[in-house]
Amino acid sequence: MKFSPKIAAAAASLSLLSVSACTTDPETGQRTISKTAIGGIGGALGGYLLGDLVGGRRDRTEKIVGAGIGGIAGAAIGAYMDKQEREMRARTAGTDVQVVRQGDDLLLNIPSGINFAYNSANVEPQFRTTLDRVASVLADYNQTYIDVYGHTDSTGSDSYNQGLSERRATSVADYLSSHGVQPARIATRGFGETQPIASNETEEGRAANRRVEIKIVPVSQNDVPPRY
Repeated sequence: MKFSPKIAAAAASLSLLSVSACTTDPETGQRTISKTAIGGIGGALGGYLLGDLVGGRRDRTEKIVGAGIGGIAGAAIGAYMDKQEREMRARTAGTDVQVVRQGDDLLLNIPSGINFAYNSANVEPQFRTTLDRVASVLADYNQTYIDVYGHTDSTGSDSYNQGLSERRATSVADYLSSHGVQPARIATRGFGETQPIASNETEEGRAANRRVEIKIVPVSQNDVPPRY
């Protein structure tokens, strides 16, 4: 069986992390993998798995078509996303929102410290102005799928963090849909503590890991079936 370069790279990362992250108990000699390292392994594999849309492209496209949203012709996708990126950067300038371009996709990294109180999934009042700006761009450029991802640090139990990340993602998605973004375009997913972008051993790292991400993917004309 042959694997793609991305899968091979993820597998290599998994192997290296598994070896380097093992610790040995000096009394029992038992070897274990730390919780932080497990998060790193999840991030290595999860980064590849995030390539597809939450819920699958087919299901998402059916919802898009049902909402009357058409696709963008292949040659025009780049220009469409270029313009959307410029406007998103302009409208979120001066905030802590990071706009990252990945091919024709956009990823917004929003630190949870600016949108949620500690251990809360309620959008903070002071963050609503920023989220209003994000919503206005998403509403203007409606030929896109929107995935909202919730993340936490490693403090607390795995199950609690998973639930908190899901609630935060849903809270942001509900806010967007109540401010002009069609719900048919939006899906959510919580990753709990499995996708760290920094070390959970420091407060700065934990703060970076507590975040919400919004992935924006263009709807291609090839995704949408022709109308008769």
